[in-house]
Amino acid sequence: MNVYIEDLVATLEAAGERPVLRCDGVDTTAAGLLAAIRRTARALDGLGVGRGDLVALLAPNRPEALAVRYAAHLIGAGAVFLSVPPDPDRRARMIARFDPRLVVVFPETAELLPAGVSAPVAAVGAVPGVDLRLDELAAAEDAGPLPCRARPEDLAVVISSGGTTGVPKGSWRAFAHYSAMTAVAPAPERRQLANGRLAYLTQILVDQTLLAGGSVVLQDHYEPLVTLETIEKERITHLFLVEPQLFDLMDRPELAEHDLSSLRALTHIGAMAAPVLRIRAHDRLGPVIMHTYGASEIGMVSALLPAEHDRPSRFRCAGRIFPGVEVRFRGADGALDPRAGVIEVRSPAMAQGYRHRPVEEAEHFVDGWYRTGDLGELDAEGMLRVLGRESDVGALGAVTTVDLQDTLCRLPSVRYAVLVADLEEGVRIAAVEAWPDGTVDAEECRVAVAAEHGPEVAASLRVLPVDRVPLTEQGKPNRPAIRAAALSGRV
Repeated sequence: MNVYIEDLVATLEAAGERPVLRCDGVDTTAAGLLAAIRRTARALDGLGVGRGDLVALLAPNRPEALAVRYAAHLIGAGAVFLSVPPDPDRRARMIARFDPRLVVVFPETAELLPAGVSAPVAAVGAVPGVDLRLDELAAAEDAGPLPCRARPEDLAVVISSGGTTGVPKGSWRAFAHYSAMTAVAPAPERRQLANGRLAYLTQILVDQTLLAGGSVVLQDHYEPLVTLETIEKERITHLFLVEPQLFDLMDRPELAEHDLSSLRALTHIGAMAAPVLRIRAHDRLGPVIMHTYGASEIGMVSALLPAEHDRPSRFRCAGRIFPGVEVRFRGADGALDPRAGVIEVRSPAMAQGYRHRPVEEAEHFVDGWYRTGDLGELDAEGMLRVLGRESDVGALGAVTTVDLQDTLCRLPSVRYAVLVADLEEGVRIAAVEAWPDGTVDAEECRVAVAAEHGPEVAASLRVLPVDRVPLTEQGKPNRPAIRAAALSGRV
């Protein structure tokens, strides 16, 4: 079998001088990207990097970063885009556990490199204190064809978690599994906006778009007005946002001022969204919303396609399970349940474990299945519903976080709400965000919850009014920060 990097090289060779990447208004052609990959591959080979090694990148969303990653893969080495937890000690421990052969930094990311990294460090661009210049080594190399050394069983990628509660984990895949994860049908018309960190799902979307023959517009982070302007100016067809970003975008008053007619699919993932919020997104952005369920460890599990958002019940589900993906449920008693329980997944694209994290690996990767920690069920149509984290329900009863979020977000004063449980305290915490220039009445929230779900549920609810819901670097709700704020008395 071909590994994905062989198919990518062939696709780039066929594309020639067609632009495939655009960053800061500058195009990179397929031929230009391929030349950079081959030169960098030879430079990495000269540094002793090869099959079984791991190249770690503290990288911005730039063509140069992609070239380093693809170059590592071409010579059979694995690659990881490092996440950036705010604590430098966590970053240092993450890098030590990933055990890379080489760490690559860029001028934009050099300050994120923690002290005490034992692996050699190379820079792409001038970085004070880093003498090894990978870009200069690559510039002196030949750009001619280079045989692919990667084998299906070799380490290909490590995908980092966000690390909001500890040292980030890294789920790893061999080339065979990663090739299954990135396999797509040809789609030369696809124009993907990549404005999430490459450490997460964005890297996979970039790979899929290039493999499909499409093109990618790279931006280093999500900013709502810039996103709207870019969709219009660059005629973006595909966009991925985590759910807080989607809800932020849809509520912008500037939304109506921009031509978004090029969009074909706006995919959202990353939280358990209330139906009322998903309905509002569909009403404001049109029939382009695509809701998916998945995780870095398991890839995409299910999807509700834009055309399937055609009845109210659909806004409560995560769509149909993909062919080749198996889903089962485990009940509270530990036995398998045919309809509902904690979601377990098995698929060809599933990670093979956590790199150098045997305890967590044994907990989540069991007998070829991945235990997600999410509660779910199949609805009457056989579509998957995700009800929330098992840890956010637990002993607090059958009312899910999605139910409570939906109740709160239907209040006229509430723009957005996120529910977090603290099982030790026996409470649910609602971080509630008002509309601009508005306020949220905590008592009104509790009254609404009591009317919908009963007085006992309302009594267990702590309402935390916030100017903005705290977010992680991925843009997801920062649940530890919400829990800490509420339990410190700032309610």
